[in-house]
Amino acid sequence: MKQELISSGLAVADFIHRHPKRITAVLAAFLLSGAGGAFAVASLAPTAPTQPLRLLTESVLPQALDAQLQQLDAHAFTLYRSDRTHASDSPEGLLKRLGVADPEAAAFLRRNQTAWDALFGRTSTGRMVTVEADDRQGLQRLRTQWADGDSNSRFKRLVVEKNGADFSARVETAPLVATQRLASGVIRTSLFAATDESNVPDSVARQFVDIFESSVDFRRGMHRGDRFSIVYESLEADGEPLRTGRILSAELVNRGKTHEALWYQESASSKGSYYSFDGQSLRKAYLIAPLAFTRMTSAFGMRSHPVYGGRRGHAGIDYGAPKGTPVRTVGDGVVEFAGVQNGYGNVIYIKHGNKQDTTVYGHLSRIDVKTGQAVEQGDKIGEVGATGLATGPHLHFEFRINGEPQNPAAVLAEQRERAPIAVHGRADFAQLATAMRLQLEAAAQSVADASTFE
Repeated sequence: MKQELISSGLAVADFIHRHPKRITAVLAAFLLSGAGGAFAVASLAPTAPTQPLRLLTESVLPQALDAQLQQLDAHAFTLYRSDRTHASDSPEGLLKRLGVADPEAAAFLRRNQTAWDALFGRTSTGRMVTVEADDRQGLQRLRTQWADGDSNSRFKRLVVEKNGADFSARVETAPLVATQRLASGVIRTSLFAATDESNVPDSVARQFVDIFESSVDFRRGMHRGDRFSIVYESLEADGEPLRTGRILSAELVNRGKTHEALWYQESASSKGSYYSFDGQSLRKAYLIAPLAFTRMTSAFGMRSHPVYGGRRGHAGIDYGAPKGTPVRTVGDGVVEFAGVQNGYGNVIYIKHGNKQDTTVYGHLSRIDVKTGQAVEQGDKIGEVGATGLATGPHLHFEFRINGEPQNPAAVLAEQRERAPIAVHGRADFAQLATAMRLQLEAAAQSVADASTFE
């Protein structure tokens, strides 16, 4: 009986396997006729693969462990690490901080004058050092780089290498690579606090002030919420920034008014300058003041004389500043006189391009120019002092037209801007302006994005 049931079951299963669609149709008709059709019918078709399955087995023998260990022993790898030099560094301390344990390398750095000067000399603090070491922490190669004097085109590189059982050191000269960097920020207290917060180099921040100082009062006119964006050159050596170049474009939003600047140089032989994005020159004939940050202590006109007493005429403006503060020429010109003169003490006279204007800089502690020397706007010509008739460190500044003293504040505020971009250069300028505007917008957007997370 049991055998008959098994045989019947196998026959039914075989029938279902050979006629799945018929069985499905019969079940569907039965369910629909018996319960109003409110059923879903699943196909009884088999899901088995159409191809037969086969199980394969294969024996795998592992490689001999001895051979693998020999390959690992023969494999060598290099470790890289970088850090900056410290004023208190010794060869052993520097190498240890860089992950190198090599007494012979430390001894070489100590006795080799070329390596010593580049790594531990008086001006070497803060230099980035990169080392390559083997898997036993032995020094294979060391490299550091620094600016080549005042050059904005080349740098020097120290290379220390292991040669057999000894080391060698050499200094190479290579070209700096100019790249562009973006920076932006929002002013909360002062411009320089904001540039520090945004990691803008001090030299770039000073350029920014120089560009816009004829239009913006950075001492009293900045407002909380003002913002800036800058695109500037970074001069790099082996990917390491060594110094900054000039600002290429900049934007300052001050009290809702937007000020823009774009550096444009028509050709390599021509003199570049800053322009607004519509092609108008931003460089005026004179700076607004001979000091970067000014504090007027005595105005032009009648005053009580600080030395002689009584009411006397004052032919210029006095700016209070610490001794040693850099003094700059307000315009292009030629030094007419540089030396000591009466109550002015150390004084400089500069005759400007139209031969009618002369500026005077008195009470200097230091003179950095000579009579007959040509100077350009913004050049440092001396330092603030208290020589001559002076009760304390300050700069006496005069502006004379045809020998007659004028109010410097009035003359410098009313000067006209220089000529706009020449007609033949406008297409090139417009293309450059479009590219720089996009970069300034990208810099500004980074500040906007960051503010959403504060």
